[in-house]
Amino acid sequence: MKFSQAPSSVLMVRPGSFGFNSQTAASNAFQSDHSESAEEISNRALMEFDRMVSTLKAHDVDVIIANDLAATHKPDAIFPNNWISFHPDGRVILYPMMAENRRLERDSTVIDLVKSKFQVTQILDFSNREKENQFLEGTGSVVFDYPNRIAYACRSVRTHEEVFQDLCRELGYHGVLFNAVDESGHPIYHTNVLMCVGTNVVVICLDAIKSDDDQENLLSSFARTDHRVVAISYDQLRSFAGNMIEVLTKSGEPVMLISQKAFKSLLPGQIDAISKQSIMLPLKIETIEQYGGGSVRCMVAGLFNKKL
Repeated sequence: MKFSQAPSSVLMVRPGSFGFNSQTAASNAFQSDHSESAEEISNRALMEFDRMVSTLKAHDVDVIIANDLAATHKPDAIFPNNWISFHPDGRVILYPMMAENRRLERDSTVIDLVKSKFQVTQILDFSNREKENQFLEGTGSVVFDYPNRIAYACRSVRTHEEVFQDLCRELGYHGVLFNAVDESGHPIYHTNVLMCVGTNVVVICLDAIKSDDDQENLLSSFARTDHRVVAISYDQLRSFAGNMIEVLTKSGEPVMLISQKAFKSLLPGQIDAISKQSIMLPLKIETIEQYGGGSVRCMVAGLFNKKL
């Protein structure tokens, strides 16, 4: 049975205390901090979140919303894709997180919410690897090609090779590991800011992959799976153009979710190539991108499990 690359439902977590996370800033060059009050930042992020949910629903995308409780300060709870992933065979994966305050995001009530609506056959919990300082941050660290059973990951302090290989063995996926760096030569912290795999298209910053062998390995893999490659620049990478995700509407139409900032950075030819595969839906989330260092892809966890 061949699985869909695009989920037909998405999970989003409405934040209770969104803000700049000092525990993640050292390895996330996309984050920036300014002198605005925490309340201003949190309120604007909530407005952006609610607007994004409304836009998705208006475009017939099925959205499941969990609420983060503000009682515990979790500035990155808006990015659930880093601690949990859902799979077409009904499995749910829990991941080891580098930042201690992000480990608080693993919430059984979120899992129970999904269980009430979707089939869950097994929960695989890798979070104990945190004790060994071995991290793998969900679909931030791993970009899955579900129909072809391939997992892509770039090495970083948040993406440990051994945990990645163990995950691939558990899922029966072929793992493709590579190195990717920013313009200063620092490892890119998450694979999903570098690349997006859709049903028929791959968006990727090849400039960040300095090894000829790594590039050849990746491009050969994309060719074997009949993916058209849309190459983006470092400038576009910094605008989160690699951080998009393809989803299906309730009627089965493919839609590519992308932030407005990322969409504006794309060239007409790039937009044309992606639009041939999916309707592009730009979403305005500047505050979340600026202070959280993540974009649209980070905000949604694709729900591939069968509905009850």
